Amino acid sequence: MSTFISSISSVIVVILIIALGYTLRIKDWFADTFSGNISKLIMQIALPASIFVSVQKNLTKDSLGQLFEGMLIPALGVFLTYIIAFLLIAMFRIPAGRRGTFINTVANANTIFIGMPLNMALFGNKAMQYFLIYYVINTVSTWAVGIFFMQGDAMPGKAKEQASFNWKKLLPMPLIGFIVAIVWLLTGLKLPDFATNTFTYVGNLVTPLSLIYIGIMLANIGIKNIKFDLQTILAVLGRLVIAPAVMILLIRVVAPAMGLHLAHLMANTFIIQSATPALAVLPILADQGNGDKEYATNVVALTTLLFVIVVPALMLIAG
Repeated sequence: MSTFISSISSVIVVILIIALGYTLRIKDWFADTFSGNISKLIMQIALPASIFVSVQKNLTKDSLGQLFEGMLIPALGVFLTYIIAFLLIAMFRIPAGRRGTFINTVANANTIFIGMPLNMALFGNKAMQYFLIYYVINTVSTWAVGIFFMQGDAMPGKAKEQASFNWKKLLPMPLIGFIVAIVWLLTGLKLPDFATNTFTYVGNLVTPLSLIYIGIMLANIGIKNIKFDLQTILAVLGRLVIAPAVMILLIRVVAPAMGLHLAHLMANTFIIQSATPALAVLPILADQGNGDKEYATNVVALTTLLFVIVVPALMLIAG
C-alpha cells in the first residue's frame, strides 16, 4: 500500500507541473514559439548534460555488460507490440491515414517529455541508467522503423510521402550524449568539479521543462476538442494497457526462462516506460505524411491525460 501511495504522490507532482504549463499557456504567458524553444533546449543541451552526468555517477566499467544485456527485454517488447498493432489493424480494419499513427502509438513511447521526468519522480537518479536502456531502444524503433509507417500512410485521395531515412533522427543529441558518456567512462578520466556542477545544474532543467512543455502542448491541442471513437480507444488501450502487459509478461515469465535476472529497479523502469503516452510528434509526422492529423492529436492528448491513472496501478502490480 505504501508503494501505491508513494506512486500517487509522485504522479501528483507530475500533474501539477503539467497543469502549470497548461495554465500559463492558456493565460498567454508563453508565446507561440516558446514550446519549440523549450523542446530545443531540452533535446540539444539539458538532456545530453543530464545523461552524461548520470552515466558518470551511476555506472562503472564492470556494470556496462549488464546494462547492454538489459536491452534484450525492451527490444523484444517493442517487437511484439509492432506485431500486435498489425493484428489489431487487420481485425478492426483501421483505415489508411490512421495506420501509421496506430502502429507508433502501440509500439513507441514518449520517453523524453513524460518518461524521464516520471522515472525521476518515481525512482530517483539511480534508475537513470535503466531509463537510458529503454530510451535507446525506443529511439531506434521510432526513427529507424516507426517513421516509415508514418511516411507511407496517406489518407485516401492524398499523395503518399516517399519514405526516407534520416540519420539525424536516429542519432539525436541525447543519444549522442549517451555514447560520449560511455566512451568517457571507459577512459577512466574524471571531470573537473566545475564541469560536473555545470552539467548537473543544466541537466536539472529537464524534468520541470519537459512537464511544462507537455502542459503547453495540451493547451495548444485544446482538451475540449478531443473526440472519442473506436480506433482512438483501441490506440489508447494499446499504449496504456497492452504495451505494459507485454512488458510485464516478458519480465515475469520470459526473462527468467531465458536465464536473465533483471534488477528490481530495472524491471520497474521498463514497466513504467512501456506505459508512457504516445509520441508528442505524431501529429506533426501524420501531417507531413498526409495522414489523419486530427486522429494523431486525439491519441496523443488522451494517452497523455490518462497515463496518470495507469501509472499508480502499474506501480502496485510491480511492487
